[in-house]
Amino acid sequence: MNAAVSATPSVEEYLDLGLRDQWHPVLASWEVAANPVGITRLGENIVVWRDDQGQVHALEDRCPHRGARLSLGWNLGNRVACWYHGVEVRHDGVVEDVPAVHECPMKGTKCIKSYPVIEAHGAIFLWFGIDPNEEPKALDFPEQLASEEWSAFLCQADWKVNHQYAIDNVMDPMHGSYLHCTSHSMAEGDRTAEMKHRSTEHGFVFEKEGQIGVNFDWVEYANTGASWLRLSIPYRKDFGPGGEFWIVGYATPIDAKNTRVFFWRCRKVSGWQRNVWRFLYRNHLEKLHWDVLEQDRIILENLAPNARQQEFLYQHDVGLSRLRRLMKKEAEKQLKKIAALNTSNRIEMQEEAHG
Repeated sequence: MNAAVSATPSVEEYLDLGLRDQWHPVLASWEVAANPVGITRLGENIVVWRDDQGQVHALEDRCPHRGARLSLGWNLGNRVACWYHGVEVRHDGVVEDVPAVHECPMKGTKCIKSYPVIEAHGAIFLWFGIDPNEEPKALDFPEQLASEEWSAFLCQADWKVNHQYAIDNVMDPMHGSYLHCTSHSMAEGDRTAEMKHRSTEHGFVFEKEGQIGVNFDWVEYANTGASWLRLSIPYRKDFGPGGEFWIVGYATPIDAKNTRVFFWRCRKVSGWQRNVWRFLYRNHLEKLHWDVLEQDRIILENLAPNARQQEFLYQHDVGLSRLRRLMKKEAEKQLKKIAALNTSNRIEMQEEAHG
């Protein structure tokens, strides 16, 4: 029988925990080693671990016996064992063994949710699907991550704010000229601008008219299996080879009030120039970029309560308004899918009950 969200939330409540039927980055690769790791993403408790071949697996963080956290248990390779009573659950959610008893109806039964996993570019991505019987979509990355001609560093941070505010922040190029005006990379450019947007194959670009290559002048939203944001910032030549500095970002909800942001910082460099830039970045530039990120965090974590419900938006906010509409439309579509799946499950249960 299919599993689905049991109660249908409002569109706003649903969006607070993030859109499903897509991939979300959940951890940096280095965070998962020998021991199971317990996390919360999109409001769901998840255990993540590596088997003896280094493959990452993810399950609902709940032992089907008494509800203990599997993340407190043992890594047995392709399965985890609960610390409470030793129940062993495979990576596909099927109970492998119940060592405390000789025969148990749980054994051989899929009892908990499993998550498809892709590990790429130093991060672990999970598929948050609505219907467990549907195959995940392909996960494609922008050129700055997918091409060998580029070099990138991943940084991540947990912010005490809903993920929609983090997305709004990146969809707002104009804030760079004010919030980040004392930074090493955004001190130039006009503090007044007209904004426009244009469609792309997988999303849209929102940009300043008549000012490109000066400051944080544009941002792109796209969904290629996962939702991402991309922008570039001009760099002084003394900050190393590679031309403009690019950022590819994802915002993954932890719960309704917390977000983990993932930013890949990229430059198009190869050969000896790649080594030069990576050395400069690690020893000098990384701290400067963290300073900028901290400015964003401080502003967002200290917004007025329910800030979105009391906004007075103007022309510079066209980009975030458009993205909000796209997300709302997708949320409505997903809620209809959940409702249909729940109805199907109820009918199936009734048929089973009547034999």
